Amino acid sequence: MITLFNMWHYIVILVVTLLYAGGVIGALKQPVKKLRVPMIISFSLIMLLVAGFALVTVDKYTKKVELYKFDNKRLLSIEKIVYTGIVKNEGNYEIGEVTLEIKIVNKAREMGKRASFFTPSGFADFFSGGANILYRPQNIVKTFVVAKNLKPGEAKSFRIYFDYPPYFKNVSQFAKVYGH
Repeated sequence: MITLFNMWHYIVILVVTLLYAGGVIGALKQPVKKLRVPMIISFSLIMLLVAGFALVTVDKYTKKVELYKFDNKRLLSIEKIVYTGIVKNEGNYEIGEVTLEIKIVNKAREMGKRASFFTPSGFADFFSGGANILYRPQNIVKTFVVAKNLKPGEAKSFRIYFDYPPYFKNVSQFAKVYGH
């Protein structure tokens, strides 16, 4: 995953590094020598967790991307579906990678077929590899990188092709876009 840091990422890294340095110095000043190493390890793990959450939070609130003119067309001759659209950076910072997640759900229940959305798995599937020829998934999730290095205010168009299951009848489609 390619990601671009902005000034807020560097500020978070600086604050976490200063807190970590203060914690390590405090642990080294501990009069009981047996507690120094466990304190440093504990503080390292806590700061690593804080840094991870802080960087993800900064990413979420500084990298804003929107999806426009999202459309699909089904190509019956080759059993594929084509998605087209435009992604635009609505934030004030550059986005390294824009990811589009498309979820297609078959609503065969409304057609009276009573298809099961639950696929049982058990002990036997672990050894058989789960290779069931009759299994037809009722929902499909695909993820695509649709743009890279979007400047603030910049927009890019995209086109995605992927296989469309021929047994899908009445379909619901959901799309989410993420900036990293």
